[in-house]
Amino acid sequence: MWENKMNYHKYYSVDVVNGPGTRCTLFVSGCIHQCKGCYNKRTWKVNSGKPYDKALEDKIIQDLQDTKIKRQGLSLSGGDPLLPDNLSVILRLLQRVKNECPNKNVWVWTGYRLQDLTDEQKMLLSYIDVLIDGQFIESEADKTLVWRGSQNQIIHYLKKLE
Repeated sequence: MWENKMNYHKYYSVDVVNGPGTRCTLFVSGCIHQCKGCYNKRTWKVNSGKPYDKALEDKIIQDLQDTKIKRQGLSLSGGDPLLPDNLSVILRLLQRVKNECPNKNVWVWTGYRLQDLTDEQKMLLSYIDVLIDGQFIESEADKTLVWRGSQNQIIHYLKKLE
């Protein structure tokens, strides 16, 4: 049985902003960090947005497999994909991506720091190629940074990108 326990705000089937190359990007709902100056406050409530469903998950996989518009991979942002409420759905999605689209990379943005992840959150790391961690800190904001909003955030290359 397919079970949904997550909402999302936006899905971009073609995105060139959130990670390298052309990508699919999903903005999930739910964030406990609620950083001052966050550009995506509307995603904070876990029940905001629309219900994530099997049709959307199938579309993400189909878009990643599209040969007309080649995508490098999937980007997950939010909200926070590593919010405990989102983990079971994100894990299932990442497992499908790695099984059905093995040549695609996965980028994830989270307010949690890598060294502070719970065991349950760490279970997702084997499916993630690049993790951008750390809360957005308004006093450290820097518009010149690539793929990060503030100086404290770190880009962790968990796997070698091809």
